[in-house]
Amino acid sequence: MANTTPAQAQAQAHGRYIRGSASKVRRVLDQIRGRSYRDALILLEFMPYRSTGPITKVLRSAVANAEHNLGLDPATLVISQASADMGPSMKRFRPRAQGRAYAIKKQTCHISIAVAPST
Repeated sequence: MANTTPAQAQAQAHGRYIRGSASKVRRVLDQIRGRSYRDALILLEFMPYRSTGPITKVLRSAVANAEHNLGLDPATLVISQASADMGPSMKRFRPRAQGRAYAIKKQTCHISIAVAPST
């Protein structure tokens, strides 16, 4: 990010090949998008979903990138972008009655979070 002013400064982090479907991750990301870093951490801590663990990890990485690479204060950061895209599915088969096979798709997703200082 060469030649950026502080108003344009934005740090990103990506979590790739996370086990879990993208739609289940998106329902959590929709809740934290636009919130401050501190509020998002509190929300993630008390949400009852399994996907909050990897999302918290990616969020902390984005804030660490902002702090280390751009010199931004974590207390002023807001989640500016948060998205989850589908990753590759692992295909498994389960035996069923009369010699049939039942396909199981174990889905993965890619999580992207960007943080920027609040204006």
